[in-house]
Amino acid sequence: MTTIKSKRVAAAGLAIVLALSLTACSGMSKRDRNTAIGAGAGAVGGSILTNGSGLGTIGGAAVGGIIGHQVD
Repeated sequence: MTTIKSKRVAAAGLAIVLALSLTACSGMSKRDRNTAIGAGAGAVGGSILTNGSGLGTIGGAAVGGIIGHQVD
């Protein structure tokens, strides 16, 4: 029972941190914003595909950042 509560608290905390971090993007160029979005999406995808592996998360963020940087 406590693990379900702790997971919900962690998910809520993560959502709050992500929402607050988006305010830092206001002064970014379009390319910088695409890079950050690509890195974030790649990190989530890498984490999901590798069952939470740190190396998979970092690799996904790197690949996503590169792809996001190249998108115009």
